[in-house]
Amino acid sequence: WPFYGTLVGAYFKAHPAVQAAHVDVEVADHPAMAGLTSPWMRTDEWYDFQTNPRGAVTVLATVDESSYTGGTMGPDHPIVWAHGTGGGGRALYTAMGHTQQSYADPAFRQHLTGALRWVARVE
Repeated sequence: WPFYGTLVGAYFKAHPAVQAAHVDVEVADHPAMAGLTSPWMRTDEWYDFQTNPRGAVTVLATVDESSYTGGTMGPDHPIVWAHGTGGGGRALYTAMGHTQQSYADPAFRQHLTGALRWVARVE
């Protein structure tokens, strides 16, 4: 569905098993990333995408493929990004949050809160 692809910014390709990895914050002053350490150690399901969305979106964080096993995107592996959707709308994509433990993590909840506040323009 072309609208969905444009809204999300990339299509899922595959993922290895859930495992720990380093997330490198690229835009530390974005509300979705504010206050997070870099690298940010997380355990999650690390999505690979059919194409790299960089160039069409603002990449906020990448996952370091050298810190886990099974990634296929290479050294530039966006994992969180944001962009305008036209007509004044905003979209933010995070490929994290696949484990129940994620939602017990205050840093992850801050990430989601900042993302939602940014999309809703409550900054």
